[in-house]
This record gives sequence, C-alpha cells and structure tokens, in this order.
Amino acid sequence: MRTAILLTMAACLAFAADEEEAAKLPQGAGKDAVVKACFSCHGAGNFRKARLTKDEWSDQVADMMDRGAQATDAEVASIVDYLAQNFGKESKVWVNTAPFEELKNVLKLTVKETQAVLDWRDRNGSFKSLDELKKVQGVDAGKIETKKDVIAF
Repeated sequence: MRTAILLTMAACLAFAADEEEAAKLPQGAGKDAVVKACFSCHGAGNFRKARLTKDEWSDQVADMMDRGAQATDAEVASIVDYLAQNFGKESKVWVNTAPFEELKNVLKLTVKETQAVLDWRDRNGSFKSLDELKKVQGVDAGKIETKKDVIAF
C-alpha cells in the first residue's frame, strides 16, 4: 500500500513538472503534439538546447518514433514544424523561460554563468532588456553582446 501511495505521489509530481515545463514552451501549432509525444520520455531540455534544420528535426523525430514515441503522421509533421520554427538554426532563445541547457548551449555560457542568469531570474523575475541581462554579476557581458541577435525577451 505504501509503495502505491509513493508511486502515485511521484507520478503527480512528474505531471506537475511536465505542465510547468510545457507552459514555458513557445506557443504555436504543434506544441500540444510535442508535449504529448516527447514528454512521455524526456523533458524539453533535450530539444530546447538543439538548433537544427527542418531536415535534421525530421531525422530526430523519426529516430524517436523508432524508439517508441507515439504520434500520428499528422502529429509527427506538426512536431517537426514546431521544432524547426522554435528551435531551428535561426531561432531565438527566450531568456525568461529558457531552461539551463538551452541558455548554456545556445548562448555558449559556462555552467557558472548560466546558473547566475537563472539565479537572477529567480530573484528578480523576467529580464526586460539586453542591458539588464548583461549586468548579471558573474556573466561575461561580451558573450551576451555576441549573441544579442538570438536573444529574445
């Protein structure tokens, strides 16, 4: 009985974490399909840190389908479109919702710099400008300046 209660509690916590993570994804056609198909095995950090072409996303999604992801052909097409639009080569990083992996990999920050950005965001709320982001203590403002064209608020 105790094991069943613990498993139920763990499932509820995982569901709440998935909902919170899903809420931070950009809105758009295909988002629900991404959450349904992708979150059953992993979180958004796995794909938010990547910046792939549409063909590369198509290959990645096909690989996930081969590994057991569940989606209809129409959902697969919408997943590929959503990922290519929001996490493609030219996609922006939404610094106010981006998880650790995306900030670190796309903005080329160190672990310490990435954590400083997240800590600032937790303490102060959303960033309002590039200048505000560049003033985070412990972050190389030059790195932020270099990546300014891929940063969005």
